[in-house]
Amino acid sequence: MDSYELARAAAKALSEKKAKDIVILNVSEQTVVCSYFVIGSGTSSTQVRALGDAVEENLKKQYDLAPVRTEGLREGRWGVIDYGDVVVHVFNEESRLFYYLERLWDSGRNVEKYEE
Repeated sequence: MDSYELARAAAKALSEKKAKDIVILNVSEQTVVCSYFVIGSGTSSTQVRALGDAVEENLKKQYDLAPVRTEGLREGRWGVIDYGDVVVHVFNEESRLFYYLERLWDSGRNVEKYEE
């Protein structure tokens, strides 16, 4: 599985749990840390936690992949699930507006809105 396929699989897991505004950002030309960010929003802290759990469970079940690191999901505001070359960010709506990662990393042609 290449990095883009992993990013799409994470986006699909978010979509299946009704995340809002899912985007895949190709950041490979802007950083050496990873190739893709996947960003999605939940409407409550409970949903943010459930979205993070869904990504981890689906990628483990379907591809036998475990994250390198996970942070922040229990608080339910902004969680990060790091799969090495793909980093998944799950926000509540307020935190997403505050940090607005799409704006920080948008180069004009690297943002893909995920829709099933």
